[in-house]
Amino acid sequence: MKKAFFLDRDGVINEEVSYLHEPDKTVLLPKVSEAVELIHSLGFLAIVVTNQSGVARGYYPEADVHSVHLRLQSILLKHSASAVIDSWYCCCHHPEISGECSCRKPHPGMLLQAAKDFDIDLSKSFMIGDRMSDLNAGKNAGCLNSCLVLSGYGKNELSKACEAGFPTAENLLEAVKLLAENGKNL
Repeated sequence: MKKAFFLDRDGVINEEVSYLHEPDKTVLLPKVSEAVELIHSLGFLAIVVTNQSGVARGYYPEADVHSVHLRLQSILLKHSASAVIDSWYCCCHHPEISGECSCRKPHPGMLLQAAKDFDIDLSKSFMIGDRMSDLNAGKNAGCLNSCLVLSGYGKNELSKACEAGFPTAENLLEAVKLLAENGKNL
């Protein structure tokens, strides 16, 4: 079975922009390409799992989300040929508009689907995000651990993450290093 680092998108990979749907407003955060390279060099998949309720709210079509993903991948590849996101999973629902679903974080649906699609052992995988909903999605999916990055909304979630016992890191690269060190005997 494979192992994965599940990554939230906004505030973790790219700068936080409220309801980002325009590719030209997409800005990669520092050290993300290095983090993705490290993920692959450690033998893990890099999989993005992102809540995008702007689709359910009618702010933009789902095609815009995919355009942002293509732009992010293009920016990553300009930094390094091996900085490839292996797959992108998106929840376009919002419980007040489209009803409850099993994929919107903190529910584990996107991670469970990726595990099925790629034969991933979730107990040897990690989740990195900037919100408690991200960390809890990893926990609810059975990931070995989750880590809060202090980019995006992370600083606002710091006390909650610490109270819940989740590790924290300044950015994605530091989070990958921390989790890999903690799970090096996998």
